[in-house]
Amino acid sequence: MSEKTTDRPVFPFTAIIGQNEMKLALILNVIDPKIGGVMIMGDRGTGKSTTVRALVDLLPEIPVVANDPFNSHPSDPELMSQEVKEKIARNEPFEIINARINMVDLPLGATEDRVCGTIDIEKALSEGVKAFEPGLLAKANRGILYVDEVNLLDDHLVDVLLDSAASGWNTVEREGISISHPARFILVGSGNPEEGELRPQLLDRFGMHAEIKTVKDSELRVAIVLQRLEFDESPETFRKKYEKEQLELTKKIAVAREKVKSIQIMDDLFYTISLICSELDIDGLRGDLVTNRAAKALCAFEGRDTVESNDLYRVMPLCLRHRLRKDPLDTIDSGEKIQEILAKYLE
Repeated sequence: MSEKTTDRPVFPFTAIIGQNEMKLALILNVIDPKIGGVMIMGDRGTGKSTTVRALVDLLPEIPVVANDPFNSHPSDPELMSQEVKEKIARNEPFEIINARINMVDLPLGATEDRVCGTIDIEKALSEGVKAFEPGLLAKANRGILYVDEVNLLDDHLVDVLLDSAASGWNTVEREGISISHPARFILVGSGNPEEGELRPQLLDRFGMHAEIKTVKDSELRVAIVLQRLEFDESPETFRKKYEKEQLELTKKIAVAREKVKSIQIMDDLFYTISLICSELDIDGLRGDLVTNRAAKALCAFEGRDTVESNDLYRVMPLCLRHRLRKDPLDTIDSGEKIQEILAKYLE
């Protein structure tokens, strides 16, 4: 497992050439984590993992309770552990620090105990305390949980991750002892479609779906290769070239995270979103909700106050294409069908 703090230099997010769809989906999820995460599918060697790890450098600072294994929020009860709640109830002081949003990698072979945490029954019985060893979901609270090759992960484990991501809580039960803790994180999965897609029922629970392909343009390929070679030769020198852009984008994301709460969607666009979801025969209401959130996040990111029709053109394919797939044997629509219906309603 690797977390945000690492000795290995990370490729700068602002230096990544192309793959705009993937970058936009990741940024929108950081602005509004309630979008529900993003599934990134594409060919091998297209920079999926590089881009996700590059995102870490852009994550703004958040207030956390010092030395708390759950990255508890100092004032929001929905984002704090039971221990912190008890300290507040007893009026006990605790240290508050600002820390960068955390990212946790989930190893492909991780067990459910490693992911969810374990209860030490012997200690619980002998000492009469709930002895809980936090897992990766605790470390990922209020951060990002990244699963590379998520389509190769056991369906049961994917279910556990998606349940926690949706509810914002993780519950571990053993021998009549039950422990719950906040686990509100952005779930980012990546994979190669040649190795199989997730079942439609699981895929639907990812907020967004980004599709990336190998760059075909020879000049662009040369630029990407030269850039990578330069980074490998001297990572720190390369990173300094993009320091200003990185800082500007970090500030832009931090501002958007606050601004998104006040963004408005006019009634006509609000109804248009649901009309389009209905015409596309999208099951459930997740598509409607995610599109609304993503459009607001994009609007906040670009510094505007009101969602425009152009925002829907940009986010709806990301929010809906994976929800069109009803049969596991179907392929995921590239977004053309969605764009056609958008043009019909937004002309």
